[in-house]
Amino acid sequence: MRKKNRIAFLLLLLLFLAGCSLDLQEPGRTPVTVTQDDDAVPEEWPQSTKGQNDDEKQEELDDDSIRASIGLTEEEMPKILAGQKGKYNFERLTGEEQIIYAEITQILKRWGENVLISSMDTNQIEKVFQCVLNDHPEIFYVDGYTFTKYTLGEELKKITFTGTYHIDAEEVGRRQLLIDAYVKEFLAHLPADADEYEKVKFVYEYIINSTEYNLEAEDNQNICSVFLYGESVCQGYAKAMQYLLERVGVFSTLVIGRVSGGEGHAWNLVRIDGIYYHVDPTWGDASYQMEENEGETGYEQNHLPTINYDYLCVTTKQLEKTHTIENVVKLPDCISMTANYYVREGAYFTSVDKEKLKALFEKEYERESTYITLKCSDRAVYEEMGRVLIDEQEIFEYLDSPDGVVAYADNKEQLSLSFWL
Repeated sequence: MRKKNRIAFLLLLLLFLAGCSLDLQEPGRTPVTVTQDDDAVPEEWPQSTKGQNDDEKQEELDDDSIRASIGLTEEEMPKILAGQKGKYNFERLTGEEQIIYAEITQILKRWGENVLISSMDTNQIEKVFQCVLNDHPEIFYVDGYTFTKYTLGEELKKITFTGTYHIDAEEVGRRQLLIDAYVKEFLAHLPADADEYEKVKFVYEYIINSTEYNLEAEDNQNICSVFLYGESVCQGYAKAMQYLLERVGVFSTLVIGRVSGGEGHAWNLVRIDGIYYHVDPTWGDASYQMEENEGETGYEQNHLPTINYDYLCVTTKQLEKTHTIENVVKLPDCISMTANYYVREGAYFTSVDKEKLKALFEKEYERESTYITLKCSDRAVYEEMGRVLIDEQEIFEYLDSPDGVVAYADNKEQLSLSFWL
């Protein structure tokens, strides 16, 4: 089943004597505004070398003063860098890029404007900025940045950086209180003895059950859409999951890519007991998936499952059947099935194991579940499972169906069979 994301393109091109500006936005991407200033002195004008040196010295003093005002000093930089240790994107940058990452993070957290940064490569700045936002879901008040180029003739002298803050500090404080209240309520329901897999599953279910997929959701590229309004799109889902997992001590980062059809998409990379897995809470919203295929299943929507677990802790191979990874930094090849939902829940079958089937159905009836999904390891097992349970009607050995009717759905792409209990 394919999800559809809105892709909104906004292209604004203003040509003027001093330079130009460009603004581009796409779900899963961050808009960037570029301002170019040409400070070159016309050749026919008399130039004073002494005056230029004085001006340059004053500019350096001004730049140092602005940097110092937000804590970007030689003394503070080691502390800022140390504070980013463990962040997934940060750890995969070069030493030079890590310096820029620390500068941009500090600028955004301190609402900096026109701050000199240690790069004059605009592509590098764009890459590092995206890495910062992918690592920091708590920076929800920034939706892009501007940079200003300072040139003398053809020579680029420096670049200053400014975040684009779509709300002010007072509004950030108000929203943070609401976010904190959401997190407090969430933590009150989290089982105290949950292991890392159980925490990931709990967050996955909690977000899906409390969020509606809505292309028109306010602030849908950040956590506010989920925590404040209860509706979002893929990036809002993924950043909210990242934010909550960080609160319960489980590693997660944002992943950017595309899904079938070419739509921009975002999901999560998580680490459970030292092993990486992909998690897509948006595609886990089964009610939204069924919305796209309404009428195809033959069941009323209120009889359909609310959560699809096909995207809870999956391998790269499984994910790439429907997703294309276009992440900023390299991701690990996720190959383990140890914490896969179906494996952990006893619903993953490498053969038609009748004792295992019996135990699974009994467990789900005890939980008062409304449906059950069996995941098969390969197509041969999937076809054999269908033959035994459906064609030979052995499903009735496990299904409590007084009227002798079975409602089921098969998913050839996912190699799964779902039965309504």
